Amino acid sequence: METSPAPVPPLDPDQPRDRPRVMLLFGGRSGEHAISCSTAGGVLRAIDRTKYDVVPVGITRSGRWVLVDDDPDAWSITDGHLPEVLDGPAQVLLPQSAGDRDLQVLSNGAPPALLGSVDVVFPLLHGPFGEDGTIQGMLELVDLRYVGAGVLASAVGMDKHVMKMVLAGHGLPIAPFTVIRPGEFDRDPQVWTETVAALGLPVFVKPARAGSSLGITKVENLADLPAAIAAAQQHDPKVVVEAGIRGREIECAVLGGRPGQPARASQPGEIVVTDTRHGFYDFEAKYLDEAGVQLTCPADLPADVLEEVRAIAVRTFDAVGCEGLARVDVFVTPDDGVVVNEINTMPGFTPFSMYPRMWQASGLSYPDLIDELVELALGRPTGLR
Repeated sequence: METSPAPVPPLDPDQPRDRPRVMLLFGGRSGEHAISCSTAGGVLRAIDRTKYDVVPVGITRSGRWVLVDDDPDAWSITDGHLPEVLDGPAQVLLPQSAGDRDLQVLSNGAPPALLGSVDVVFPLLHGPFGEDGTIQGMLELVDLRYVGAGVLASAVGMDKHVMKMVLAGHGLPIAPFTVIRPGEFDRDPQVWTETVAALGLPVFVKPARAGSSLGITKVENLADLPAAIAAAQQHDPKVVVEAGIRGREIECAVLGGRPGQPARASQPGEIVVTDTRHGFYDFEAKYLDEAGVQLTCPADLPADVLEEVRAIAVRTFDAVGCEGLARVDVFVTPDDGVVVNEINTMPGFTPFSMYPRMWQASGLSYPDLIDELVELALGRPTGLR
């Protein structure tokens, strides 16, 4: 689905306002462009328009920022068709210095026009060039508040290699893994095949810096390893190979605490892929086959194991230095051990996404969740913290 940009600015910059203005930023240059758009559609549908002014800004696949339609239906995944931000005449410029809050718009070669001030940015971006600290750094440069993790936490959470090193350094349980850097496998495939074999089969071959299960292959035969590495490297030249963990896939949503308060964990949820066409919880299962996936929340686990998952989720959030929100994915092994799989610092908000669904099952509605995230961002200081 291709969605045209907004033809004119939707807001009057001279109109007095008595509520915060939120810029929803989505799309972007990563392979998760369409998922970002769908996430934005969910937030546009749920955000309280009586409490916030909303400015939807899309980033095209080439990196251009444009005003876009604020109709949630324009950004939904419909019948397998993925939404996309298209280029248009109304290009948006961020504030140009710290203390400046005014957005500007360039249209058809005309001089820059004020679009109005913005109080907080909700960067609904997934993957590189958005979820990895790049956008966060740009916003930090002009002291513009935003939802979610800061520069370092975003970068750590995006890079599965660095993330695992940080988690291990904090004593959190992780699966055995190895990292294959650009060119290494081609230089010595025999050594790397032996290294991967030592992890035990099956293994999961993943791009180090991608999400939404893009480029991930479950390898059960070492003969399939070169193709799996090549598939991962279509998304990232650095590849992580993880030992397969025998256990149940459990997720937990974490929400940052108010000033002086600890982070909060939802009831953990379990994802069960019921459609046998999916070998694991892959891209199609996540976003294109709602009927083939079942979420149970709270997961059917003993009470002490549920509490252990929640505690480890918060410890993971804190270890990475997250702010605002994160989803922590773990495995619960047959002996009730908990192994951290990964942390996602900007989880999806699509209709199928587990983060808002787990909070809904924990007593926090989708609109209230968005409100809390915006309030957390508005309440935190700019600069070093």
